[in-house]
Order: sequence, then C-alpha cells, then structure tokens
Amino acid sequence: MTASTTRRTTAARSRIAAVGAIAVAGTLLLTGCGDQTKDNDSGGSTTTESAPLADQLPKAIRDAGVIKVGSDIAYAPVEFKDSSGKTVGIDPDLAAAMGKQLGVRFDFQNGTFDTLITGLRSKRYDIAMSAMTDTKDRQEGIDSETGKKVGEGVDFVDYFTAGVSIYTKKGNDQGIKSWSDLCGKKIAVQRGTVSEDLAKAETKKCTGGKKITIEAYDNDQQAQTRVRAGGANAGSSDFPVAAYAVKTSGGGNDFQIVGEQVEAAPYGIAVAKNNTELRDALKAALDAIIKNGEYKKIIDKWGVQDGAVQEATINGGK
Repeated sequence: MTASTTRRTTAARSRIAAVGAIAVAGTLLLTGCGDQTKDNDSGGSTTTESAPLADQLPKAIRDAGVIKVGSDIAYAPVEFKDSSGKTVGIDPDLAAAMGKQLGVRFDFQNGTFDTLITGLRSKRYDIAMSAMTDTKDRQEGIDSETGKKVGEGVDFVDYFTAGVSIYTKKGNDQGIKSWSDLCGKKIAVQRGTVSEDLAKAETKKCTGGKKITIEAYDNDQQAQTRVRAGGANAGSSDFPVAAYAVKTSGGGNDFQIVGEQVEAAPYGIAVAKNNTELRDALKAALDAIIKNGEYKKIIDKWGVQDGAVQEATINGGK
C-alpha cells in the first residue's frame, strides 16, 4: 500500500481549506459497513433512449449498458450502505444522474480503497469513484512518499472539492486544535488516506520524544469506533465525512470537529490513461447535469453545497 493510492496526497500543508461548514441533513441514515460484493441498485438507465450523450461512450460500454465502478462503500456521506444494504450517497446519486445522460447504469462494486487504482489498471473496473483526490502524483503514477514510479497513472474528471478535518470525542478535545497538538497523542485514521500522510509528516516534526501514535484501519468506520471507545485521542477524515459523523453518530453526541480543515483539493473520477473516450464522455455528462440543475439538487440534498464546482475539470489536481 502506497501513498499514491490515498484519497488525497499531502502537499502544501500550509494551505488551509476554505470549503466551509457542512450542514448535514438530520434525516440522513447512519452509515453501514460495506462488503466486497457488487451493488446492482445504483446507477441510471440501462438503455440509450432519451440519453443525449450515449454516442460519446466507447462502443463496448455503450453495448454493455453498464460502467463498472470501483468504490470503497464505507465513507458516508460520499458513498455508503443504507439500512437496507443499498449503496447511497453523493457519488451514487451523481452517477445515477450521469447515467441518464449517457444511457448506462453505473454498477458500484465495493473494495478497499487502497486497491481501487490497481483494480482500474487490471480492468476490473472501468472507473474509480470514491472520494478520490486528484493529484499530480496519481496522474503520473508516482508514489508521493518515495517519488518512484509505481504505475501508469490515471486521468481524473473532477467534480467536487473537500478538505481534511480532525475530530475528537464531544466535549473532550484534550487540547487538540491543530495537527501539531497531536504530538504525544494517538490518532485513528483510514489506511492509505491523506489523514495518515499528514500524521506521518507531523510526527517527524514533534520534539521532546513526543511522537504521534498512528493507528491505521481498513475503513473510516473502524477509526471512528476506536475514537468513540476512547482508544484514540482523535480521528481524522475528509471534512464531509467528519461532519457527517459529528451530525449522526450517537445522535450527534459522540464527536466534535476541532480546528480548521486543511488540504482543500478536488475529488476526481479516475479513468485509465488510455481511455480518453470514456473520460471525455464522463466530463460531458457531469457538465450536462451541472447545467440542467441535477448536480445542484444532489449537492443540496446531502448538505455539501460548499464543495460544489461550477464545471467538470480534467486533471485539475496539483
């Protein structure tokens, strides 16, 4: 597992995100644990009728009527399982709207986050859509920690912007206001994310022998459970996810966000470098739902207006 498979890659740590507060609707369902199976309920139409952009897709995908999506479906509210086991969230809703434009269904297939790019390279998936941050390292297939080439790289179609936050148990921030305050403390994170990268970078700066103890888990829910149980002083995740946990976990009584979010960067849909036809079709579909208002409806539904974009961008990450 390398930093090149993280949700985002650490860069310019002095940049403070300006994504803003997210008011997650109180009626949203609590996240459920994902599995390693396909979810055939997510996506749009499986026909090309009334699909204005269908002819922009590669013929093989158009004929199949489905786009296979690799996703870590345990990252509410971006993608997660509801109480009935259906895949829901920001990404599935956006995919369904795009599917109507393209005349295909988006089939979300669950996998651990740090294997999604590998699955894309092996053609297990057509795309990866999973709160994945667009970065230059990922575009070029570079391991951000070692600087070595680890793969061909991917292209991104950017559709949202988010930063990273720290959270603690509610009413007990233990003096934690920023990343530097974590020295001598324990943090729980999802393995292979920017939260883990930031913690690793920060612990190198700690003085007086007070290093940060980093506990990395397969998914964000496990990290939340560790903090909730008091096994870690703090947790960290993308701001929309942290805000959702603060709003919903324990009826809003479990967690609080501390300090400001950092590392504002675009979420992108990852596509193989040699699949420019699919990449461009996805961009056209995103631009279409932004123009017709469906994008705004979805963003408003999930209470994440401050991360909205005005147009889709290809490889806008830095």
